[in-house]
Amino acid sequence: MTTPETPAVPDAPVTLVASDLDRTLIYSAAALRLRMPDAAAPRLLCVEVYGNKPLSYLTETAAALLDDLARATVFVPTTTRTREQYGRIRLPGPAPRFAICANGGHLLVDGESDRDWHARVTRRIASESAPLAEVRAHLLAAADPAWLLKERVAEDLFAYLVVERSSLPGGWVEELGEWAGNRGWTVSLQGRKIYAVPGPLTKSAAMREVARRTGATLTLAAGDSFLDADLLLAADLAWRPAHGELADTGWSAPHVRVTAEDGVAAGEEILRHFLRASGTRTLPDPPPDSLQDPLPERVR
Repeated sequence: MTTPETPAVPDAPVTLVASDLDRTLIYSAAALRLRMPDAAAPRLLCVEVYGNKPLSYLTETAAALLDDLARATVFVPTTTRTREQYGRIRLPGPAPRFAICANGGHLLVDGESDRDWHARVTRRIASESAPLAEVRAHLLAAADPAWLLKERVAEDLFAYLVVERSSLPGGWVEELGEWAGNRGWTVSLQGRKIYAVPGPLTKSAAMREVARRTGATLTLAAGDSFLDADLLLAADLAWRPAHGELADTGWSAPHVRVTAEDGVAAGEEILRHFLRASGTRTLPDPPPDSLQDPLPERVR
């Protein structure tokens, strides 16, 4: 079993940037939201191929911004994806030393899962949440084959359904959330996927562990879904796109800002905010409604 790293004692302030990926920094073709004339559309960089077909993109401008960010901060991709799914992504810039997969169930260090961290997480899940088998059985029993497309278990940690969202009955997700909440689980609807995740499985806990190891003095975060809410709350300063599950529910917090843009343009905007907040580069001011107030007290 690996030994947790000794916390770093930095010689200079260290900024940690923990960002969700899908629909926050990278986007499928269906999620791009390119509303401008075709000739005015931004150039796109494909960062993921699946089944021999391009799947996920960011703008070329965002790619350059991410390269700068990854070289100047501790950039930590933070995703609900499994390790295998994350491994398909080829982000611009240097390979991140740390990455958070399976919603915090796996902390990758130089590409390898930290076994001690994974063991700590699984012990907490076992003591605080109903068994995965029970939740999975309920999902299958409650789902209607008329709109259920797929059912999957991820990393033996959580389960999700792929559904025909337009046929999903009203209130079904809310009822599932209430049932799951009574058993120590959370539910999130993201696109066509309905996730059921044990409460102790959080991105924020993994981010705090990376901050401890690196001696981070400032933490920044971004995400679009309910499974990102704890991550945003744990950061010193955070952003959410003007789209996604959090936007649909009107979720907010005093130190969480909302982008002026949506779709792939929001990913580019978030990277500009990260760079400005970390002091990495002086950038043109964003639109006034996306800047909101100066940096809050907690990050000064």
